Amino acid sequence: MLGLAVQKRNKEEKAQSVRKGGAIPGVLYGPKVKPAILKVNGKEFQKVYEEAGESSLIQLESSDGSRPVLIREIQKDPLRGEIIHVDFYQPPLDEKTEVRVPLIFEGEAPAVRDLGGTLLKNIQEVDVRALPQHLPHEIVVDVSELATFEDKIVISDLMHDDRVEILRDSEEVVAQVVETQDIEAELEQPVVEDVGGVEQVKPEHPAGQEAEEGGTGEGGAEGASQNQKQGEKAK
Repeated sequence: MLGLAVQKRNKEEKAQSVRKGGAIPGVLYGPKVKPAILKVNGKEFQKVYEEAGESSLIQLESSDGSRPVLIREIQKDPLRGEIIHVDFYQPPLDEKTEVRVPLIFEGEAPAVRDLGGTLLKNIQEVDVRALPQHLPHEIVVDVSELATFEDKIVISDLMHDDRVEILRDSEEVVAQVVETQDIEAELEQPVVEDVGGVEQVKPEHPAGQEAEEGGTGEGGAEGASQNQKQGEKAK
């Protein structure tokens, strides 16, 4: 299990000042844990996050000792793409929890190599349920089994620990190879818009009235939208 050192953060220590010091502000929470505000070295967190993702337990180390946690959620700066906040969740180890796990496609499909088909990846990630210590980091999909255009890989074909439950229809198609011309034909089909049921909008003023009043026809009420900023969450 990967380890990650964190420090407690004082309430007076603002998140902006934490980031200027090269750290990432964060919170720790869980059903049996007293919530705490933390900070973690940005470079160290990035290394651990790239390897563990949000579905593998890591060992959070602080002055209070160590505890197994999941990286529950990260927030990124919308412009620079930098991680600006992280949530650590400490799950009960005797209770099953749900996480989202990426699918990693490996191998070469004979139907692509020999028949010139195109590999379709219909699903890129799946939700799973298991005890925290049994959660997978990823699930590998071997596409070398796709020898013909009739072959399909469905959810029930995925190889995973029996202690892990995949929360999707077992017959849902994960990957398949289709003939390339079928895709090209579908892309070339024109888009037909059905405008038969659209009501014609009648002007509110008689024709010519706008011109007499000196209107330009470009006026209108301006709308404003507010972006709701997501704050730190605690469960």
